[in-house]
Amino acid sequence: MTLLAVDMDYLAKTLRDLLAIPSPTGYTDAIARHVCEELGRLGLDYELTRRGAVRAVLPGKSRRPARAFVSHVDTLGAQVKYLKDNGRLELVPIGHWSARFAEGARTTIFTEQGTYRGTILPPKASGHTFNDEVDTAPIGWTHVELRVDALARNKADLEHLGIDVGDIVAIDPQPEFMDNGFIVSRHLDNKAGVAIMLAAVKALVEAGEKPPVDIFWIFTIAEEVGHGASSILTPDIASLIAIDNGTTAPGQNSDEFGATISMADQSGPFDFHLTRKLVQLCRDNDIRYQKDVFRYYRSDAASAIEAGADVRTALMTFGVDASHGYERIHFHALRSLVELTCCFAESPIAIRRDAKEHADLKGFTRQPMNKAEQYLTPEIDEPETVESEYEAEE
Repeated sequence: MTLLAVDMDYLAKTLRDLLAIPSPTGYTDAIARHVCEELGRLGLDYELTRRGAVRAVLPGKSRRPARAFVSHVDTLGAQVKYLKDNGRLELVPIGHWSARFAEGARTTIFTEQGTYRGTILPPKASGHTFNDEVDTAPIGWTHVELRVDALARNKADLEHLGIDVGDIVAIDPQPEFMDNGFIVSRHLDNKAGVAIMLAAVKALVEAGEKPPVDIFWIFTIAEEVGHGASSILTPDIASLIAIDNGTTAPGQNSDEFGATISMADQSGPFDFHLTRKLVQLCRDNDIRYQKDVFRYYRSDAASAIEAGADVRTALMTFGVDASHGYERIHFHALRSLVELTCCFAESPIAIRRDAKEHADLKGFTRQPMNKAEQYLTPEIDEPETVESEYEAEE
């Protein structure tokens, strides 16, 4: 298989454009519109759910067993919990992230009367006033407050501005794209994953060849709070690959270079056969890769399984240093994942039986059970033609 050309300028511009659109969970209409418009420019048909999750399809030679890639457009953020008597705002986080990384963040507050800018600070923020107490202050969401950049000396002033409990607060990404390929920004989780998918769509469309089966491109809007891909899959989809961040940190095998294939997260192991296919595609196409296991992590794939979808799932990631904090990635990993996405989309169907939701043992997969056995892909092990049989029935 020949690797498709990756338009790195398009990948970089797409990521910049995505980062420029605030999209904390619960406030994703603008970015859903943006993604739909970009899919339309690339020539794909798309549809939205009621709340704004996006599903597009690149038609293949056959409907089933369809494949899907999924990333989420929503990011971490915050919400107004309480209007304080001192004119500041108490916050609760949207998604799971530490107030340690919120301190000093510039923000936009979305109210019914418009937007305001502000900064998240500890109550004791002035070193000239509090001296060493600044360094000994506790960490937590009850120990920070949002200073609004408007005349707000008390609760009544905040009410006059139209700020209210429940208003969404977006955190500035503050992106830096460096000449050496590193990217530092908030919200790389998972706007980088969205950019990877759009760049892969562009490469596949420009290549002009139909993949073996339909390829769905799914963009969810509530992954950071656990909903993810719980209600957007179609019965045709047999394999779902999440593209998200890998946790580059001490004790982890993820890397900021190459593709990181997750073997398991806190929801359990990923599909044995689908995961090994991704690894083999990396080996066959000289794509740098490593494997990892994530302990405190879940993705769109977990929400799909928990919602009852009978799909094979896998997770391939770009290594992120300081995930859910001050994040850093490298273009090498993004390019590797675009290449791997295209390779999988163009690869032959290995498990033809997956075209049916239910079937007998004919064509069912095998796993080695003793050290004398060697793992064989189902395609080699039992060359069935369930896909064509299914189409005949249709």
